[in-house]
Amino acid sequence: MNHGLIHHIEIYVTNLNKTIHFWDWFLSELGYTPFQNWDGGQSWKLGETYLVFVQAEERFLDIPYHRCRVGLNHLAFHADSRRFVDDMTKRLQQRGVSILYADQHPFAGGDNHYAVYFEDPDRIKVELVAP
Repeated sequence: MNHGLIHHIEIYVTNLNKTIHFWDWFLSELGYTPFQNWDGGQSWKLGETYLVFVQAEERFLDIPYHRCRVGLNHLAFHADSRRFVDDMTKRLQQRGVSILYADQHPFAGGDNHYAVYFEDPDRIKVELVAP
């Protein structure tokens, strides 16, 4: 039974094509597979949970997303190991993705929290954390 587990998360984005390009690679590396695809959106699924990205309507693009406003702060994903976090960090950098808190990486979350932090095209913070 999956009682209480997250079923899905839906996020509106400013540029669906950029979002798909960014997230498809990352989510595939984590084991997600494409799930749904339509003119205004795309989703990826892992187990019973899926993430949905939807193109925001033009009339709602006037105020950009910022994680410090009310709403979503970041998405955090489990990694298998510290080595996987390290490998993904290198691959993110090769893709031109800036690592957040680089001066504290990989312990920006504390001495016992091994993770990489970065942003998607809409500047939504993403965290990949090792056990």
